[in-house]
Amino acid sequence: MDAATLNFSTQDLLLRSSPALYLPAGVLLGVGLLATLGYHLATRTMRRGADGGRIVRRARQTVVVAVPLLVLGFLAGFEVIDAGPMGTPLLLGGALLVVVLARLLAVRVGGAPYPLAGERAALGISAALIVLCSFWAAGGFAHQKGTADARWLAGNLALRPAVVLDTTERLYLQWPGVEERTLPDAGASQRYRYRYRGMRLLAQADNRMFLIPRDWTWEDGNVLILPVDTGVRIAFHPG
Repeated sequence: MDAATLNFSTQDLLLRSSPALYLPAGVLLGVGLLATLGYHLATRTMRRGADGGRIVRRARQTVVVAVPLLVLGFLAGFEVIDAGPMGTPLLLGGALLVVVLARLLAVRVGGAPYPLAGERAALGISAALIVLCSFWAAGGFAHQKGTADARWLAGNLALRPAVVLDTTERLYLQWPGVEERTLPDAGASQRYRYRYRGMRLLAQADNRMFLIPRDWTWEDGNVLILPVDTGVRIAFHPG
């Protein structure tokens, strides 16, 4: 079922997707912290004078690492190799980040400000590409986590609230595991005529409920989209 069918509001999407942002945000902040500490450690060492030249040489050598990262990133992007949903942006963004940091150290060791006048446009484009790769990787992780969560939920439907549904009209569901019975006649004042058991609440959005049978399977599962109005009466219970 396409997620657009649920018609979640922006607030619903933010609340439901926030767990998928914790790990990417934590990794990004951790990498930023390590890069900042490494830069300050390197510049402090360079100010002492003894190891400045060696640091510059090592910074230039790290640029060589960016070449295979870029090659692997392009191969993954064209699906020549399988690097997973996050492989391409991580490889490309990591290669650009290595180049920028190496150039930063190489320039700063001479006391010159960075970026140089002729490199500002290149630095801006590189930063934009790194940010783009970060969002790309976060989107790939969110998709991967969503698929994993869906598979976990499919195997643990007992954790979803069980539903007792009363309706004014017969639904003719005939789903395996869903029980239908006619309610006793209580006269003209009776609104609800049929009761259904054996369904679970999948989601609720836009004044609609999405119900699935308790014996739902990936291969032949069904979903009932139910408007929440006076034509239905719903009770939830655990288990």
